[in-house]
Amino acid sequence: MRKIKIVADSSCDLFALKHAEFETAPMKIITAEREFIDDELLDVDGMADYLYQLKGKSKSSCPNTNDWLEAFGDADEVFCVTITSGLSGSYNSACAAKKIYEEEHTGKRVHVFDTLSAGPEISLIIEKIEECIEKDMSYEDICQCVTAYMKKTGLVFMLKSVKNFANNGRISPIVAKVVGLIGICIVGKASNEGTLEPLHKSKGERRALEMLVNCLETEGFKLGKISIAHCQNESAAERLKELILAKFRSVQIEIHKLRGLCSFYAEKGGVLVGFEKA
Repeated sequence: MRKIKIVADSSCDLFALKHAEFETAPMKIITAEREFIDDELLDVDGMADYLYQLKGKSKSSCPNTNDWLEAFGDADEVFCVTITSGLSGSYNSACAAKKIYEEEHTGKRVHVFDTLSAGPEISLIIEKIEECIEKDMSYEDICQCVTAYMKKTGLVFMLKSVKNFANNGRISPIVAKVVGLIGICIVGKASNEGTLEPLHKSKGERRALEMLVNCLETEGFKLGKISIAHCQNESAAERLKELILAKFRSVQIEIHKLRGLCSFYAEKGGVLVGFEKA
């Protein structure tokens, strides 16, 4: 009997699945004084509050090759899911681990999916892998099915602060300061290249949430699954759910809190939305 395992870095915001063996390789958030490991023990709200007050630099660190190898365990088939290679070295580390694992374990196979995304879109992709395993699909068919599915998912977001993106050289510090000072929300999406692409600026959360709904339609959502994730902003997530349900029919919506890595980049008040395209 095949021993199958799904493995992901902690940007997926999941730690367990109901119908498949699953393990995460934790990311880390690092400051000059503290290090946060993004595992089940992390106090995410405490970390977000600390980073909100932090005046110094902060950065994230991806799993190394040994972290991935440990997560692979002794499975015959591993389906490995990583945060976008456009923002992290996690995918490259996982590919290095795949090479070692397959060389040391003849006949065992690892497929690494570069999601070109983060957070709730990754959770949708993992759910699709789990569904394929439940159907007892072959290794090759699962790889093909999930690769095709990834072309039909997307991610949009609303951010109230981009300080940590600036600290990591992702955007200009000047832009980050303006967003924080005058209350502008940034609305954007994950690009086809796996970077985060700002689309709109909005003065105020209410208007930004309306823009998110419009972005969903523009990006191809009509029906299906939506996963809303937030960093200390459940009220915005619930309001967004109401707006989506008012515009679309036959929608399955779930809401959850972001874990450590995604909270680091989304920051307090941020909302990420993973969705299925038509």
